[in-house]
Amino acid sequence: MSENRVVQGRMVTAKKLAELVEGDSVMEVDTIAEADESCPECGGNVLTVTYMPSVTELVTGRKCQDCDWSETDRD
Repeated sequence: MSENRVVQGRMVTAKKLAELVEGDSVMEVDTIAEADESCPECGGNVLTVTYMPSVTELVTGRKCQDCDWSETDRD
């Protein structure tokens, strides 16, 4: 499992980060990593997290460490 990261002033696990992006609980979390980009809203650091919100879906989400911005790779 990956290490914890600070997001908006709180230490979060990969699972908690996925739940922040998803807005709901998730089944399983794969990875958390630094994204090679800056937040489009505030210019802060962006993290990526890969997770399964259900048994049939694998999602990669992106979340700013400094503000509320997040998005997923869903079409």
